[in-house]
Formats: sequence, C-alpha cells, structure tokens
Amino acid sequence: MVSVIIRNHNERDYIGFAIQSVLNHIPNAEILVIDDHSTDDSLDVVRLFMNRGDIKILKIDDYTPGKSINYGVGIASYETILVLSAHSQITKMDLGYVQSLLKFHSAVFGNQTPIYRGKEISKRYIWSHFVDNEVVNMHSTIEDRPFLHNAFCFYNKSELMEIPFDENLPGKEDRYWAIDILKEGKSYLYTPKIEVNHYYTGNGATWKGLG
Repeated sequence: MVSVIIRNHNERDYIGFAIQSVLNHIPNAEILVIDDHSTDDSLDVVRLFMNRGDIKILKIDDYTPGKSINYGVGIASYETILVLSAHSQITKMDLGYVQSLLKFHSAVFGNQTPIYRGKEISKRYIWSHFVDNEVVNMHSTIEDRPFLHNAFCFYNKSELMEIPFDENLPGKEDRYWAIDILKEGKSYLYTPKIEVNHYYTGNGATWKGLG
C-alpha cells in the first residue's frame, strides 16, 4: 500500500491527470492533496475523484515545499510514500520493483519526460539528469550538488520521520535532503524503470532555472 502526497496551488489544469494516473498505476493508494490556499477550482477537480478512491484534501498555512511534505508524511497511513507533482502524470510504474529498492535506499526517484504545451522537448539543462540508466547517489554537475527530484519520488515513511525535509527552504528541499542522507552514510537511487510526464506550468520551479 502507498500513500501519495500531491502538493496543490492552483493546479486545476493538471491535477486531475496526476490523480487519475495514480488510480491507474497504484491500486488502493491513499492520496493526500496538500492545498496551499488555492484560489482556482483545482479542489473541485480533486473532488471529482472522491468516489474513486481514498482521497483527502488537507489545508496548510505558511506553505513551503518541505513543510507540506512533512505534514503529509505525518498523516500518511502507509510506509511507502510517493511525492508526486500536481503537474506530473505517471506513465510507467513497477511498484514491486520500487518497494524492493526501498529496502536498500532511502529514496527512489524516476524518469521524467518534459512536456511543453503538449510537445515532448529535448532533455537539456535540468532535464538532462533523467538518463536511461540507473544511478546511485546522482550528482549534478550543473548544480554542483546531489540531485534528487520530488516531482516523482518514493520514500520510506520511517526515513522521513527520522530525517524530515527542511521547512525553511523556499525550494530545492529534495536536493538538501539528499545531502543530509549522504552525511548519514545512506543512499538514494534514480531509475528509468518508472516514469512520468512532467507538464510545463508558468509557475513550475523546474522550468525556471537552477535556483
């Protein structure tokens, strides 16, 4: 069983695709939508799925990426946690394989195909990290630091309770968590055997440069 954390702020155009892809690829998942005071009708979209599975809407004040994930982790019912971007759509999944990897790694993140207005774009810049082979403790030469990405990443709840995300960071909480994990002598893994489409949004941090 898996608890899926989806952070939402005015994601009406894509959050339905994210939720439907969870329902299609992860049977009986618990879906926790952490909402940052959305002013669009994205929560109406979420409510369309309420009769399809175990879906909860949770409000959060003083949002930061790390705070929202930590909040969801504290509520999550299951040991396997998936952090999924509201504008990512799962296209390939092998849950049994991922859970076998989590016995040896603190996190497992998957491949991403960047989609700009319906078009698959070349994997340049930040997207060049999503390669065709598995990588342990991926290091970014672009950012000059460990590379982990929370648009599509699995964790053990027990690990996140022990080492939570930094709630003071405005972004890139995943990279700094990876640094903390490595300091503890632990590891994380990138695998292309699971995959999402990552859709362009004007406010998407991944699309805006390095940060």
